[in-house]
Amino acid sequence: MPNATSQNGTVEDPAAPGVGRTRTVRFRVKRCDGPGKPSRWESFDVRVAQGEGANILACLQRIAANPVTAEGAKTTPVVWDAGCLEEVCGACTMVVNGRARQACSALIDTLAPNDGDEITLEPMSKFPVVRDLHVDRSRMFHTLKRLKAWAPIDGLYALGPGPREQPARQQERYAYSTCMTCGCCLEACPQFRLEPQPGRWDTAFVGANAIGQTLLFNEHAIAGELAPDRLDEMLAPGGVSDCGNAQNCVKVCPKEIPLTDAIAAIGRAATIHGLKRFFAR
Repeated sequence: MPNATSQNGTVEDPAAPGVGRTRTVRFRVKRCDGPGKPSRWESFDVRVAQGEGANILACLQRIAANPVTAEGAKTTPVVWDAGCLEEVCGACTMVVNGRARQACSALIDTLAPNDGDEITLEPMSKFPVVRDLHVDRSRMFHTLKRLKAWAPIDGLYALGPGPREQPARQQERYAYSTCMTCGCCLEACPQFRLEPQPGRWDTAFVGANAIGQTLLFNEHAIAGELAPDRLDEMLAPGGVSDCGNAQNCVKVCPKEIPLTDAIAAIGRAATIHGLKRFFAR
């Protein structure tokens, strides 16, 4: 079936309505062959059709299929991490044009609408680089274990119905439950610094996402049993007092979680908890 031509003269694929002209987008990628290895920049040209809905991951897949730089030199495929491809798992976080975000929801039609536009891709700087755009986010999950971010359940047998939840209270907590541990808030935070040694994770700043999860579980009818333990961690080195209130976290969060509200709430709760602990001695 021959291609159809729109009123403005753009050749369109009849099998893909709305897809118009193609243009070349240049990807400038910061690459690294492994932990401790030097970094370098490589550029790749990718042909993208207007309106096809391509995202950064789709373009990285095209680069992987033909790993040749814009200068014509053969190279290795770019390495990145991804899971769900629908902004749920948080694995594909990278720095796109200087801003931490999810690569799966970064659409080329928005970032580079014109022929010759350039997109810069870098790994997050607050986590150890595994290779290229793939970083090790283990510290985030270690912090969630440190804060006991779970609901304690005694056994696997039937425990009967749980506590009733009020819809209004449930709605307040829902926003915090959407956190996907992506790391965007930590990349943007000036107080959160790269700590490659796991031995230092327990005293380094926990970050906005961990504070939000602390509020989520402290407000839960069952998980709230561990609230004193979590608030003890919030009063320890690296806790909520280390936050400098830059508010970058809430600006870059892809889920628009009210992280500054959580920081304020946990700050108040930790202060009250600390006073009670002091006078109970």
